[in-house]
Amino acid sequence: MKVLGMGNALVDVLARIADDKLLETLNLPKGSMQLIDEKRFAELSDEIQKLNAEVVSGGSAANTIVGLACLDIKTGFIGRIGKDTFGKRYRDDLLKYGVAPLLSEVDETSGVATTFISQDGERTFGTYLGAAALLHANELDKQQFEGYDYFYIEGYLVQSYDLIRQAIYMAKEAGLKVILDFASYNVVEESKDFLLEIIPSQVDIVFANEEEAKSLYGKDVTPEEAVSRLAEMVEVAIVKAGANGSWAQRGKEKVFIPAREVDCVDTTGAGDLYASGFMYGLIHDLSLEKCGLIGALLAENVIQVIGPKITEQQWAAIKPKIQEIIAD
Repeated sequence: MKVLGMGNALVDVLARIADDKLLETLNLPKGSMQLIDEKRFAELSDEIQKLNAEVVSGGSAANTIVGLACLDIKTGFIGRIGKDTFGKRYRDDLLKYGVAPLLSEVDETSGVATTFISQDGERTFGTYLGAAALLHANELDKQQFEGYDYFYIEGYLVQSYDLIRQAIYMAKEAGLKVILDFASYNVVEESKDFLLEIIPSQVDIVFANEEEAKSLYGKDVTPEEAVSRLAEMVEVAIVKAGANGSWAQRGKEKVFIPAREVDCVDTTGAGDLYASGFMYGLIHDLSLEKCGLIGALLAENVIQVIGPKITEQQWAAIKPKIQEIIAD
């Protein structure tokens, strides 16, 4: 089985902040993803450079795809980068992990996600899309989809309706199952009608977190209620509730997956790596519970480090645990 991802090719610049007053000063709602222009990018860059910032390749879908590649799943990634140092680093990083880089290069600055990490591990993004924003529907090639079984789309692209429609059309024509991860509650708020249009007819698997589910169905909905409502529209629905675990449903089969308590350093990549683990389980025809347990295992590991990548040392410990889950 092979998985193709499509998303914003972003380099993450991450730093922990002493308290959330800085977010207020910068007018960044905690936990949100704000798209910013070049001027605002310069402002946030000035602030984050005053901190102990770390630079890693990221982007929601790419994080998930890299996670799958680390689990020996064949993968590819569609995105756009600039002809600059950030772009070269991004391509090299995909190749390092064994991901086929289906990347276009343009004469623009590569996309950068300026990421402020609160003391509780919550992250807040100011995202300058740069070259990543230039990915358009008419630039997709149907040959990019050939040979894959699943097509994973990050929700941050949802605001580009034509791109999403064309990508899903090509994926379906090539016989792929379509996976959509909502990615951010404010993205869901802004594209609610579009999501409710495409999900029932075009999407097979949906990942959402608790806040994204509330943006779709109202603030009073519980994760368990939300997963059931989503499961009425898709083959498999997953709703994550952070430290409170997650719910998964396929038809009438619904399971709760608890989350273990660990020291949270940075939640960046938690949902992305959960999706990697869950997809690994689906690819290997495991039960929903085992899919969720593998997803939770990867999520709990990535939140113990800065950035969206699990270390080689962690992977060495994770893989035997995955085999234990499978064998149990």
